[in-house]
Amino acid sequence: MDKKIYLSPPHMSGEEKIFVEEAFDSNWIAPCGPNIDAFEREMARYTGVKGAVALSSGTAAIHLALKLTGVAPGDTVFCSSLTFAGSAFPILYCGGQPVFIDSEPETWNLSPTALLNAFEEAERVGGLPKAVVVVNLYGQSADMDPIRDIAARYGVPLIEDAAESLGATYKGRASGTLGDYGIYSFNGNKIITTSGGGMLVSDNVDALEKARFWSTQAKDPFVHYQHSELGFNYRMSNVLAGIGRGQLQVLEDRVASRRAIFESYRMALCGTPGLHFMPEAAYGRANRWLTVLTVDPALSGYSRDDLLQALAAQNIEARPVWKPMHQQPVFKTCKYYSHFKNISVSDHLFEQGLCLPSGSSMTENDQQRVIDALRTLIGPHPL
Repeated sequence: MDKKIYLSPPHMSGEEKIFVEEAFDSNWIAPCGPNIDAFEREMARYTGVKGAVALSSGTAAIHLALKLTGVAPGDTVFCSSLTFAGSAFPILYCGGQPVFIDSEPETWNLSPTALLNAFEEAERVGGLPKAVVVVNLYGQSADMDPIRDIAARYGVPLIEDAAESLGATYKGRASGTLGDYGIYSFNGNKIITTSGGGMLVSDNVDALEKARFWSTQAKDPFVHYQHSELGFNYRMSNVLAGIGRGQLQVLEDRVASRRAIFESYRMALCGTPGLHFMPEAAYGRANRWLTVLTVDPALSGYSRDDLLQALAAQNIEARPVWKPMHQQPVFKTCKYYSHFKNISVSDHLFEQGLCLPSGSSMTENDQQRVIDALRTLIGPHPL
């Protein structure tokens, strides 16, 4: 069988070794050191914010952002439903209650219409949320201006989950910098990786310093170990930060590669009945972390699962779109606001959505294998 093609594997540049070797040569192996400080500065410079805190995961960054907004037991937090569980689990860590918001069909991201409906109802019953977590799905920014306007109207902080959208833009600004706090993920499948890790960014440098304090077990400034607050073991290591510094140097190349991969898929499969690629909003640049499309069985004659099986038979990894959080058993009691009155956009996207292999290290032959496997099932390109 041909070698396996993975959905989104790590792609090393070689530059990472320089910084990792520096960490070894200087014996800065512990979760502190010059690579962490430099990685934070370089990320802040790239994204255009005043500060950044390197952490063990994007989930940890969301958790600390929620703590910074004051989320406490009994509070509600509005959150995108079409996302990975790491966007929502930290709400539970804080003792909060998620309220899930549907996507809009134009961008697949959080629906301002559904968000406004949720706020209006919350105001009527006297229970505004403590924060909003908006997710930038599959490398494309949500439509942040109306979302920011709604949150500001009610005086509620906005946390921008840009775990998938580093390198994307919204009206000329870096994705992840339009909320009160932004988070990035450097998990192994992301557009750049530190193996595992994340980053919290903001223009509120005092809040970031508090997050940095919490992330190192909240150790008070004494020669002995003393703790006056609850802390967390959330700091990124100096070694992993070195990997991140090398990866950041090639981020723009990685964005260009993934956008080119998306375009190749689109050109090869456009016009195929029932296949519709995730649209790119006119307000910015998507990083196309993953190439994602929907499969309409009524038009194509095949389901999303049929295509998954056809790809798997060719040793090709593909995935469904995220299962919405309001459908997850762990969140079965949580409230949900749909974009349309009786139609859930995120449910529809989950039922028909398919993520294709999109790694920036894909060769032309790899991509042709994926295309050929799809055409074997759904027929040749009409051209």
